[in-house]
This record gives sequence, C-alpha cells and structure tokens, in this order.
Amino acid sequence: MEEVRWGIIGCGKVTEVKSGPALQKVEHSKLVAVMRRSAEKAEDYAKRHNVPKWYSDADKLINDPEVNAVYVATPPETHAKYAIQAMKAGKPVYVEKPMALNFQECEKMNRVSKETGMPLFVAYYRRRLPGFLKVKELLEAKAIGVVRLVNIRFYRPFYEDEYKDVLPWRVIPEMAGGGLFFDLAAHQLDILDNWFGPIRDVRGQAFNQVGAYPAEDMVLGNWLHESGVAGSGTWCFTTSGQKNLDEIEIIGSTGNIRLSTFEFTPVILETASGKQEFPFPAPEHVQQNLLQTIVDELRGRGKSPSNGESAARTSRVMDEMVSNFYSGKSPSNP
Repeated sequence: MEEVRWGIIGCGKVTEVKSGPALQKVEHSKLVAVMRRSAEKAEDYAKRHNVPKWYSDADKLINDPEVNAVYVATPPETHAKYAIQAMKAGKPVYVEKPMALNFQECEKMNRVSKETGMPLFVAYYRRRLPGFLKVKELLEAKAIGVVRLVNIRFYRPFYEDEYKDVLPWRVIPEMAGGGLFFDLAAHQLDILDNWFGPIRDVRGQAFNQVGAYPAEDMVLGNWLHESGVAGSGTWCFTTSGQKNLDEIEIIGSTGNIRLSTFEFTPVILETASGKQEFPFPAPEHVQQNLLQTIVDELRGRGKSPSNGESAARTSRVMDEMVSNFYSGKSPSNP
C-alpha cells in the first residue's frame, strides 16, 4: 500500500499523546477514523485530533473502506477479538501490549495472521527508542565483554486510595490478563528478548500480599535466554512511598550497564576505564519510531522489529511466571 490509513479501536488515554498524534506524523500515514463505545467521547477525540470520522461501533470502523489498517488500543480482554476480526477483513493490525489476555490468545491471533496473510504488529515500542538502541549497540560492541546476567528490580509504592472505589482495569485479571506486572513488566521482558534472544526455562512465583485487588501484587522470576544469558527479576507493587525503583542491570565479564525502563534517565556504562553516561531524552510521542517501521513494512520498504511472534513469546513468559498464582497455588497474605 502507498499510504497507510489507520482506524483506532479504543481511543483512550494511551492514544492521546503516545500513539494517536504519531499516526498522523509518520510519513505515508494518516489517521482517518476512531472508535469508542461512547459516541460522545469518540466524537470529542475526533474533533480534538482532527480525525475525519468517528464511530461507536467497532464493526463499522473495521469495515470502513477508507481504513486499510487497524490499531487496537482497548484493554487486553478484547485485543484478540478485534485483531482477528480486522485481519479476517483483510486489514493489517497494530495492537497494544500486552498482546492479549494470555499466550493461547496470542497463538490464535498469529494463526489468523498466517491464514489471512495480514501482518500483525504489537506496541513494544521500546525496541526503537534511542536509549534502548544505545544499549543494544553497547552489547553488540562487547562494551561489557560477555554478558553473564541481567537483573530487573522494579518497585512501586502502594496507595490505598487508588483502589478504594472503582478498581482500575489494569488490576482486574479478566480485563488485563493479570495485574500491573502484565502492564509494565511486559515492556522489560520484551526488550530483553530483543537484546538476548528468546527466554526459556522460566521459573516464577506470584503473590498477593495486600489484598487490595484480585491480581498479583508481587512477582519473583528467574529464567535463561537461549543465548545463555541468565536473568532474574523482582516486581513489587506494594512498597512504601519512599521506595520507588526502576532498574535493569546487565552484568558482563568486563563491566555492567544500568538503565531505567520508564524514566528516560541516562544509560550508565561502568567498566575498568570508568563510568560513562549516555543521555536518553524523552520523545514527544514514544510510539512514533516503531510506527514508522510498521508503515515502512506495510509499504514494502523495511521490517518492523515488533510483531505477533516476538510479542507472543513475552506473553508466554509472563503466563509461566504467574502460573502458580492463577492455578490457586500462590501463598497469599491479604
């Protein structure tokens, strides 16, 4: 296709700055229609973002002849439904992360992609952000020698008021696939897949210590990449207000690399020669770089680094890490 004409299903918060405007700034790309269940909110979004059409019915957007690619930005519970419907209608799909509620749904989406010949992409946009590309460059240059271990430490404070009235969908497993681990760790595990190859031999344990919502609020994990790099992670979403940590540390035979997943702080390289910092400024629209690769691929001029196959691997890893919790075997201390 010469021009990618997008329709968004689910024009909520994530599309306001991160992705929606980027669809209109990427070369050879246009945003021509949006859909939200609330007609009033869909119309408001369309007016504010200068989008020609709006719908309150996903079927109508998918079947709009002017829309030749669909972006699914709903909660994960409907990712598979809308993605499969769009692909069967002959339209490529870009879906938010995590890819679906679980690995089984991801497999079904990938089967339909193959059967229909419609490309399927997933919003793991960190694969194209400068800071993460810098890390990949350092790793490929053997800046820290042979990589031995990667360790994730991710702690977020718990604020009871956020869960008193209506629970956010991100902590309702039936809507999100799991809890905040699924929403946030997905980015981290996906970028490790990009740097070190697929993850195998996953071991994990999930807990709910506070009992404020039905999803897990702590996850411990260990794994091995096919490349031989070992990994470990601790994710806790119930710390005090004084404990807020977002760190990935990559330990090699001659040095280490440290970075944040979400904070856009400098990438730090430490070796026997000393310490170096590489700036990592926040882009205006974090999904724009990845979206450009998707448009390029749809136009036959490149390849995007994030697709249904790579994203499904991340969903499989997360499912395995929390399997004890959702099979009823998790120790809990509400």
